[in-house]
Amino acid sequence: MGIKRHGPEEIVTKLRQVEGLCGLGMPRVDAIRLAHITEQRF
Repeated sequence: MGIKRHGPEEIVTKLRQVEGLCGLGMPRVDAIRLAHITEQRF
């Protein structure tokens, strides 16, 4: 199996999800985990 590459639309969606959750007061680390991405990727 190869490495899954995220498309540009999926990347933008996940970044917006993290921003929205952080705006609601959720810690950034928790929001990143909820979006199913790593801190390094963020």
